Amino acid sequence: MRTPRGHAHTVTAVAVYGWKWAISTSYDKTLKEWYLESGAELRTLSGHSAFVNAMAVYQEGKRAISASRDNTHKVWDLESGVELHTLSGHVYGVTAVAVYGNGKRAISASSDNTLKVWDLESGAELRTLSGHALTVNAVAVYEDGKRAISASWDHTLKLWDLETGKAIATFTADGPIKAFDANYDKGIIVAGDELGRVHILSLVEPGIQ
Repeated sequence: MRTPRGHAHTVTAVAVYGWKWAISTSYDKTLKEWYLESGAELRTLSGHSAFVNAMAVYQEGKRAISASRDNTHKVWDLESGVELHTLSGHVYGVTAVAVYGNGKRAISASSDNTLKVWDLESGAELRTLSGHALTVNAVAVYEDGKRAISASWDHTLKLWDLETGKAIATFTADGPIKAFDANYDKGIIVAGDELGRVHILSLVEPGIQ
């Protein structure tokens, strides 16, 4: 249909919101907002000092949080393009981010082998989740906001209790786990590793639904 152009380097992530707009992140250190109908660029969000690896849009398209190799997140007002907060705490690049709790909380993954939980309204760090031995590649949160799943270069997929910050289940593959998706209602996780394998997992531990 059309190819919007404007980034000066690799595009790393994209999200559609409001069915009229999209936002993209790039190795050129920026985020860009686009009109889907015309492909025109609405605005550029600048502020990161290194690659922007990922982003999440929340509050019905009014806010976004970006994750960067500069070790920070930035929270953006998408209606104005203004930066609201910078979230600092990771000691290496941030690789992924997910928003939960009606847009009040975020969890981030990093090359420092940890995940961190954030208060998006204040920008405060609430908790660090430690347990992975290498870079955490991806993270997602259950709809009830009580559990999170993470995938890592250390060959593991972990299930976390967000209220305690403890890992409550671990799956180990033969290679780094690069991506996953889940049916949270059924307790099914599908994970892909660097060796080309797809693992279909069922959560059967006592107490986990």
